[in-house]
Amino acid sequence: MNLRLSLVALLATAACSQATRGTDPTSYDVVISGGRIVDGTGNPWTYGDVGIVGDRIAAISAPGALANANARQRIDARGRVVAPGFIDIQAQSYDAHLFGDGRVISKISQGVTTEILGEGGTPAPVTQWMVDGLAPTESVTKAMSRRFIGARGFGAWLDAMEHHGSSVNIGSYLGAENPRIIAKGYAEGRANAAELDTMRRVMRDAMRDGAFGLASALIYPPGTYASTDELAAMAEAMAPYHGVYITHIRSEDDQLLEALDEALAIGKRGGVPVEIYHLKAGGQRNWRKATAAVAKLDSARRAGQDLGATMYPYPASSNSLSACIPSWASANDSLLPNLRDPAKRARIVREMSDTTPGANQGCQLDGPSVIMVVGIAKPELKQYEGWRLDRIAADTKRSWPDALIDLVLAENARVGKITFSMSDANVAMQLAQPWVIIGSDAEAHDPAKAQGMTHPRAYGTFARMLGKYVREDHVLTLEDAVRKMTSATAARLGLRDRGTLSRGMFADVVVFDPATITDRATYERPHQLAVGVHVVLVNGVAVWRDGTPTNAMPGRALRGAGWAP
Repeated sequence: MNLRLSLVALLATAACSQATRGTDPTSYDVVISGGRIVDGTGNPWTYGDVGIVGDRIAAISAPGALANANARQRIDARGRVVAPGFIDIQAQSYDAHLFGDGRVISKISQGVTTEILGEGGTPAPVTQWMVDGLAPTESVTKAMSRRFIGARGFGAWLDAMEHHGSSVNIGSYLGAENPRIIAKGYAEGRANAAELDTMRRVMRDAMRDGAFGLASALIYPPGTYASTDELAAMAEAMAPYHGVYITHIRSEDDQLLEALDEALAIGKRGGVPVEIYHLKAGGQRNWRKATAAVAKLDSARRAGQDLGATMYPYPASSNSLSACIPSWASANDSLLPNLRDPAKRARIVREMSDTTPGANQGCQLDGPSVIMVVGIAKPELKQYEGWRLDRIAADTKRSWPDALIDLVLAENARVGKITFSMSDANVAMQLAQPWVIIGSDAEAHDPAKAQGMTHPRAYGTFARMLGKYVREDHVLTLEDAVRKMTSATAARLGLRDRGTLSRGMFADVVVFDPATITDRATYERPHQLAVGVHVVLVNGVAVWRDGTPTNAMPGRALRGAGWAP
């Protein structure tokens, strides 16, 4: 009996092998030859050829094996690396994918082939009163947002982005602000039972529409008003749909370790994996906590909890200048009126200046000298673009909290900052952790049209990983850096057909020169494209070639495991 089974198995294997050989195409749409294949798994590189038919990888062959195959297009990768396209798990290119330049040039020039959105809030789902509350100047947004009302609003948003056209694939988590705003508006306070039921329903609907999970940002109102209980309730609601809880934790400085404990508790109560956005220890007095934070996450993993973290490879963060203002001032969507109220403004200034333990954690930890103001639009204030906040305060003869409030009011809260609050040594140490993956936390730009300053991570995140942290500083091997930007991210998202170079996978591919790839964007001159990426393919179509976008828009909307069309 055993002999008979062995013969049957042998014959089946032979038949399968013959069938596989029989389906190998003799002609390809694209052949990439002569490169070092870094397949995304972390395995050592090998020389080989890659054959693509349509939107899929059809062959990974020995070097030269496809030399005589028919090919509509050939890419010579000699001296270069062929890798899966990079997945940006923390992108911010919302407008680009709905109204703007879907080519996302600063991203594809680095080798990015997929952008994942969602941190904090998302354009969908919304309610009619949320749409009615948009400013009259946002008429285009208002008209579009009406399509995102209702139970299938999240899916309608994904469809709209795909219909608009993009050079990269796009997907998203559900921003945790949306269920809260739908249930409770912009009010502070804990959610009651009925409001929690609404939040759970919104969460389930979004998962059926293809959300990858729930994404919170717990330092920005109204996200900061969310309790641990309501976040755990939404996590429980998404668990049957295989979602992930990904979070900008409640504190990245004085209460860093306590904030990590909250994130881990939410994952445990919800029965879902946890991902920490942009892991960092902010503020010089907290740099020593970085090793403790890594130890805490390592310990939880050893105990069996499924968790990880994302990072961008820079020692500076970036967000809204109004993030310095105590969160209560934004309750009921009333930040600007509260800043104009003399009594409330006096309280805000007092709290922003308070450095005692347990005080409001804003921007007072390291003071105004580490804050660079960016994104100024008013011509009369343009001179302050790129200035440190302490210099602006001195020039205007104001205290730094007053100078900050003046800028926020003048710019209608649409002004940003770059904060130099991290340690280079900690950044390198954290990037080396095996459970860290890469996200830019940035929107895409076209340097030919860009105005104002931005964080260089929008142009350099992925190229910087390969230039500085692989080639120059030897923090990571080439293979592990690629893994962190491809298969490890795809696995966290549950994307089983992207993230590696293997037969049958979607043909998201980047060809780059490991000797020259690097970031060129700086804090002072951010709008400079990375160099060293020669070709980028998305779903088998070239979107970047030799320093120029092709203007092709082959990107697709990607959806999570719970998708029920």
